[in-house]
Amino acid sequence: MLIHHTQKEGKGVFFVGEDDVPLAELVYTKPAFDKMILEHTEVSEELKGQNIGYQLVETAVDYARHHNMKILPLCPFANAVFKKKPEYQDVLMD
Repeated sequence: MLIHHTQKEGKGVFFVGEDDVPLAELVYTKPAFDKMILEHTEVSEELKGQNIGYQLVETAVDYARHHNMKILPLCPFANAVFKKKPEYQDVLMD
């Protein structure tokens, strides 16, 4: 599944679908150049059960690694994913 990314003025979103009508999204804020706060994950009924939420979090982790960033997963779903995936600990904010 193709995951898109947009960022504007310290906020961003990884999403599936169209920019104006996403079918799934992971919304974040960027309070500093090296920090990303994952705030909200939502997946439409149409895509539920296809691991899209996990793919969105994985994309955020890949993005953070590529840009030398740390992640604070405030979103309950993203936080649960981080707890299940020890391989994501390298980008977890202390």
